[in-house]
Amino acid sequence: MLKQKQDKAPKGKRPPKRRPIKTIPMMLLITAYQLYTFSQLAITNIKKLEINYTMLIYFGVFIACEWLYVIGMRTIAKRRNFEIELIGFFLTGIGIAAIGSAKPDGLLVQVAAFVLGLVGFGVLVWILGDSERAMKMRLPLGVLAILILVANIFLGSDINGARNWIVIGNAVSIQPSEFVKIIFVFVGAATLEKLQTSKNLYMFIGFSAACVGVLFILKDFGTAVIFFLTFLLIAFMRSGDIRTIALALASAALGGTLIAMFKTTVKNRLATYRHVWEPEFIDGKGFQQTRVLIGIASGGLFGLGLGKGNVRDVIFSSTDLIFGVVCEEMGVITGVAILVCFMLFAVYAVNNARTSRSTFYSIAGTAAAGLLLFQASINIFGVTDVIPFTGVTLPFISRGGSSMISCWCLLAFLKASDSRTYLTTYGEIKRK
Repeated sequence: MLKQKQDKAPKGKRPPKRRPIKTIPMMLLITAYQLYTFSQLAITNIKKLEINYTMLIYFGVFIACEWLYVIGMRTIAKRRNFEIELIGFFLTGIGIAAIGSAKPDGLLVQVAAFVLGLVGFGVLVWILGDSERAMKMRLPLGVLAILILVANIFLGSDINGARNWIVIGNAVSIQPSEFVKIIFVFVGAATLEKLQTSKNLYMFIGFSAACVGVLFILKDFGTAVIFFLTFLLIAFMRSGDIRTIALALASAALGGTLIAMFKTTVKNRLATYRHVWEPEFIDGKGFQQTRVLIGIASGGLFGLGLGKGNVRDVIFSSTDLIFGVVCEEMGVITGVAILVCFMLFAVYAVNNARTSRSTFYSIAGTAAAGLLLFQASINIFGVTDVIPFTGVTLPFISRGGSSMISCWCLLAFLKASDSRTYLTTYGEIKRK
């Protein structure tokens, strides 16, 4: 249970000094790695200098935006700590490379979404700079989140058994639940920041139940699980009440059992779980998992090279199965690096929770890191048949504009929880 923290530092004190990593050398390393991976797709024949100029432009814009952000923040905002952004750039670069191999026509949307996500990241860090401003926004945002999900019931298109997409025209599709993730963390942290009685906890339980309930109606069970796990993390951090958590888990177990009994899609996935190699499933319901596992094995430590794998030809290779594409073409070592990155988010959040300016930032940063880690784990362990396959995307890596914007906005909570991001003196909050 987190103890109540004040939003103002004692007079004369500064946030504890933590030595930032050397940003420019790390950016050079990341850029060098990205140039190496991108060149495998952009330069189709090095001897004849055959170049895919469209991909070259996309990759160039992506790398340029990374450097413009870092240089701009160092020059204008005098920032020196960029650990979170560097991890985000590394993961996003891997995703763009893998999408360039599996779904090249999705690169434009992915790069554009990255730019929007980076802008959203900066705006949200500024909003979170004043916790009082954040508190005033929690109720309107909570209502907005419910309205967005309810609207999805009526406006959503049924794709692969779930109504979690709103299609505009023939080219644009939006996944509203991705944006609700941002609001969910925001409202949870703001509501439980001052827990004088159990009232705020019950309010958040009601809000969470409404979100998860609508997601079940939309048949978006994977996202519902992510929301529920994030709710448990937020509630336990603030209340420390084992009985509340136990009751929530019992309710979830009962609901999950009923769904597994009556929902055909869930029943099929549970029937396939741990049986994907059996003759009746290997080329049927277990086709995706078996091809991912074969791809991971064939890729070895360093991969076959971008554009040379077979997983990219499997349906949903650029979304649900992107981890298989990465491991086969970029190597298992890259897959392990992805896991380590999400673990670093969690370590970063826990470390910040000890020194953040208030409980709001501690909860928000830890919840955002937990949500990203939960989603990544569900995706990776699902496609490798460690747990039942749910079909959620891999944060920063999978193709999807809504997901990319959401992931970068979630990183803003981690950035805001770092005491070095803001300088708090005599009650005034200034940008560092």
